[in-house]
Amino acid sequence: MVADDAEVPEEGGWRRLKRRIPLGVPGCRTWSGRAGPRRVRGTAEMLRAFAGGRLMGEAFGTEAPTVLALHGWSRSHRDFSAVLAPPGAEPLDAIALDLPGFGATPAPPEAWGSLEYAELVAEVLEEMAAPVVVLGHSFGGRVAVQLAAARPDGVAALVLTGVPLIRPDGRGRRAPWPFRAGRLLHRVGLLPEARMEALRRRYGSPDYRAAEGVMRQVLVRVVNERYDDALGALRCPVTLVWGDDDAEAPVDMARIVARDLDNARLVVVGGAGHLTPLSVPGALRDAVVECLDQRRAR
Repeated sequence: MVADDAEVPEEGGWRRLKRRIPLGVPGCRTWSGRAGPRRVRGTAEMLRAFAGGRLMGEAFGTEAPTVLALHGWSRSHRDFSAVLAPPGAEPLDAIALDLPGFGATPAPPEAWGSLEYAELVAEVLEEMAAPVVVLGHSFGGRVAVQLAAARPDGVAALVLTGVPLIRPDGRGRRAPWPFRAGRLLHRVGLLPEARMEALRRRYGSPDYRAAEGVMRQVLVRVVNERYDDALGALRCPVTLVWGDDDAEAPVDMARIVARDLDNARLVVVGGAGHLTPLSVPGALRDAVVECLDQRRAR
């Protein structure tokens, strides 16, 4: 990704995947917020408001939720339908959120980083049976790490997948020279904004080109973040579920994180790419269920 304020790759940190995968899996069940028979969801959305109406999402199961799912950049809560409530299986008691700027949740009022996202998401813990298992994919995993570091009392375990938490070479790719030259001219007032925007769209990543308004600056801020302190502050067990064909957050990145954390394990799924909630939902569900079992045993 190319941005005015940094020379960095796109949100995943690496090249984009080209294949298209459908968003939703119909037929999952939702949590009613009270004991009683489950309602079977049809094709219509059944969204709920959380955190005083500032977050939208979907609840699954019939009991107080013990799983919180956070989606990736430009995705939505729908990605987790096959993980939390696959056809023919009992739904987990869970909440899947639309993070600010995605799905049904409005964008943040300013350019938030993952920590500000985590601060808002933390309010949802008050509506759950904490401590909970947090499942985070890609951008949602960045938020999940910040949440677990800031609220160790509220997070029993993390399941992370395709999360770009480190840069193997310690920095992003250098922006192409036409963009760097245009940026310099723009900063000193010699290149009009329309021309600068044309350069951004020509040299920016697909995520950057698609982002509008404050979300573009959110993206710039997030891809420049470092997570060393947050990772070092984790006290809960961490399960990393990774596709060995993930081109946006390569599995070597997960191996480094698993090696450096005190209580982490890595599960590598052969043939899976970056969108693991859609391509291998069963692997994620198994990891979440195992964490729930360990939570009950404590």
